[in-house]
Amino acid sequence: MTTRAVRATLADILPLRLLFLQESNCQIRYDACHARGWSDSYLLQIDEAVVGYGAVKGQAIPDRDTIFEFFVVPPFRSHTNALFGDLLSASGASFIECQSNDASLSPLLATFAQDISSDVILFADDHVTEHAIPGALVRPRREEDSPFEHAVEPVGDYVLELGGDVVATAGFLLHYNPPFADLFMEVTPNRRQHGYGTFILQEVKKACYLSGRVPAARCDRQNVASKATLLRAGMRICGEMRLGRVTSRPPL
Repeated sequence: MTTRAVRATLADILPLRLLFLQESNCQIRYDACHARGWSDSYLLQIDEAVVGYGAVKGQAIPDRDTIFEFFVVPPFRSHTNALFGDLLSASGASFIECQSNDASLSPLLATFAQDISSDVILFADDHVTEHAIPGALVRPRREEDSPFEHAVEPVGDYVLELGGDVVATAGFLLHYNPPFADLFMEVTPNRRQHGYGTFILQEVKKACYLSGRVPAARCDRQNVASKATLLRAGMRICGEMRLGRVTSRPPL
């Protein structure tokens, strides 16, 4: 029996990647790397049979130094470590980056890497909330609106209006694997810590579902305020992003 990893095109791995997405059933943070041409694709083979795929991106876009997706179809998972070693050798990757809720790659991170760090928390929708703020209205943004200057997030497609002023904006990004969308929001600095972020996210979650998408989100681990806002808006922590440096390689 011979195992190997060979360079392939994105089209070559798509049927297998559909299986990966179905099994994962969560928002994949780096999903867009494929369509944007920021990744290299590999097919995993046992003898002449294709049994999985791997994908490598860069910590910087021009690089290809980080394995970020790895999937083997269930009947061949007893060969996972050998196939992952083949992918490491073929790609020359120095890092592994994965979501902790990725059942395929997360265990391999623990086996093949060290100096593992995490700086991003992942969220999934959990429950419906019924927050209310007297006089506050969440509505689609109009062309004549004059939102405040945003420091972090883009100006969203929805605004929270209070007393005639736009005090928060929010929206959801669609460049993730369907049916998931990524929530974002920002509150004007002098109106923070009053529940406006929670309220607008609660309402934008409804709009997200009505558009045929499932809300998800992420925030920096150090951003305590955003984490608390997402939790109050009915989200739950479902994982984290992990990055490790490869230290274990198969023999040449």
